[in-house]
Amino acid sequence: MNTAVDALNLVYEDDALIVLDKPAGLLAVPGRGPDKQDCLSARAQVRWPDALIVHRLDMATSGLVLMARGLAMQRALSMAFEKRRVHKRYTAVGAGRLANPDEGNGWQTIDLPLMIDWMNRPRSIVHHEMGKPSLTRWRLAADDQGAHGDIGTRLELEPVTGRTHQLRVHLQAIGHPIVGDPLYASEAQRAMAERLLLHAGWLTLPHPVSGDTLELHSPCPF
Repeated sequence: MNTAVDALNLVYEDDALIVLDKPAGLLAVPGRGPDKQDCLSARAQVRWPDALIVHRLDMATSGLVLMARGLAMQRALSMAFEKRRVHKRYTAVGAGRLANPDEGNGWQTIDLPLMIDWMNRPRSIVHHEMGKPSLTRWRLAADDQGAHGDIGTRLELEPVTGRTHQLRVHLQAIGHPIVGDPLYASEAQRAMAERLLLHAGWLTLPHPVSGDTLELHSPCPF
């Protein structure tokens, strides 16, 4: 029995793709060094040898990860991402109280260009001259006053673009870094939670074979 493989949380499976629910603290793909080889993709390939990564989640982020079954499906799904046919939605807790200026809680946008902070990798930064266009949509979560309401604001986030650490940097840039963030939150804000309070809980895409819309969910663990 392979405990790591048995522990995989399978959300969806067919001959074209699989969707797994990644726990916080697990790499999506191998890192550098022998101590960083255990990851979601390696565990998946034990069970599905043709499984190939299509996109990633940060190690500290939990939630839905899409993998392709074979090179042809990887190309098709990567093209769907490139053409923005794949949509993801996250739940996060931003430090402090954030009010939506729209009384109907409509989507708001954060439009700030981002680039890798090469002197402080793996961090990214807002850079208005050299950054790449980066757009995030946000609104208050329906259960904003529930769990963690005493330390922050529960949010729904939709990344329109897919830059490195985009959601984390954008929330920091507007003064509400994600609670528990080891890179972008203050020491006090990091200490408010045992993990980064960011979860990829909703994924929708056209199936690469049938064209039917797939809509997949993962309950938020915090």
